[in-house]
Amino acid sequence: MEPIRYYSTNRNLDGVPGITPFKGHVSFRDALLQGQAPDEGLYMPDRIPCISREDIASLKGKPYTEAAMLVADAFLAEEIDAATLRSIIEDSYPFTVPLEHVVGRKYIMRLDQGPTASFKDFAARMMARLMGHFRDRGRRLHVLVATSGDTGSAVGESFKGIEGIDVYILYPRGEVSGRQKKQLDTIGGNVQAISIDGKFDDCQNLVKQAFADPSLAYLSFTSANSINFGRILPQMVYYFYAYGQISRPGEGIVVSVPSGNFGNALGCEYARRMGLPVEKLVMPTNENDEFPRFLEKGTYEKVSPSLACLSNAMNVGHPSNLARFFELYGGTVDRTGMVHRNPDVGAMRNHIFSVSISDEETKRCIKKTYERYGIVLEPHGAVGWRGLETYLECYGDFPLCVSLETAHPAKFPDEIMKLLGITPETPDSMKGLDEKKGRPVRLPADYALFKEYLQDNLRSEA
Repeated sequence: MEPIRYYSTNRNLDGVPGITPFKGHVSFRDALLQGQAPDEGLYMPDRIPCISREDIASLKGKPYTEAAMLVADAFLAEEIDAATLRSIIEDSYPFTVPLEHVVGRKYIMRLDQGPTASFKDFAARMMARLMGHFRDRGRRLHVLVATSGDTGSAVGESFKGIEGIDVYILYPRGEVSGRQKKQLDTIGGNVQAISIDGKFDDCQNLVKQAFADPSLAYLSFTSANSINFGRILPQMVYYFYAYGQISRPGEGIVVSVPSGNFGNALGCEYARRMGLPVEKLVMPTNENDEFPRFLEKGTYEKVSPSLACLSNAMNVGHPSNLARFFELYGGTVDRTGMVHRNPDVGAMRNHIFSVSISDEETKRCIKKTYERYGIVLEPHGAVGWRGLETYLECYGDFPLCVSLETAHPAKFPDEIMKLLGITPETPDSMKGLDEKKGRPVRLPADYALFKEYLQDNLRSEA
């Protein structure tokens, strides 16, 4: 079979000022190492492999690594041999993925058991090892990543100690929790935190500008944000894993994914297109409500500047992966939020439900879920669970549902204490964090100064 090739979401933007459409196709390796296409578009696979219902059913009772192998091999079989891929996967996932029963056949999938207690561990660990496998020997690879909370620490820990790769993490100084900041600042080694005086969108734009700057091409940049398809591929896996564990033959499932930059939800959209029977993808946002407004009205308007909410990792006013959602439904939107071609909004509504959950609703959900079920959610998981509840209230009950908990409650101890009067138990991965030392580089949200920092501090040779 021919290998899957990857094209740019901006490939058809002829005549648009400032964009020279990239018309070619690249391998997974090149898409992974480049991060984004030369025209600032996002790479998309030119075909989506199918996984049979029999193969999905075979996952029942099997470890997470079997689901990862099934999905990853469907994309990568022509580029990486099975033994090497299995070794990468086994090294990536030495932790459990609990499916916590709530009520009826409603579950919370706890993606908070990895080394940084965040769902980002799943994508970052596999991506780091794939980059280590594919990188050019003799040249250093520089990973630039913008984070609104959990991405940076997961990426930093995943790449820590990987030979020939350095990581630079940009985060908005005033919008990460104390624990998140501590995680980011103290990774050390080949990982440097950069504290930006601005919003997450400012951090994301600095990274994208550096990628598109031809005068910095000698530095071999790549991205570990979800603009990189290497982050999306591992995020397809846990939907297959969850369904394989808890489903009955042939039934559908409703999945709720708290959504910020939309990479996690995109993993579910791809899983559905690969054959997973997702009845509805629920994509609740916080008060950055650009997507639910779009589904309601059919007109896209980004939120700028993005709003600071309790679920801080979702404080995104224009999600990068909206470009991929638009592409999958026949539309085109660029990184600035300009819509060049509308997607099929009707088809989107058939498959996707989105709602904005306020901070007050988030707090109420944390309290109610604890009082009713004895389950502790943090703000992102509460947005997901409340989004699922809202969908079921609007459209009636559905037998099998999973909502994602994307970070450990111990990352938000002050908020949990204030709402529930308890201190969440600290996972092993976060013990001793407060005693660690580290200092970030501090920069304004100014590309000229960021570029100067990169030129002064990065080296191209391995």
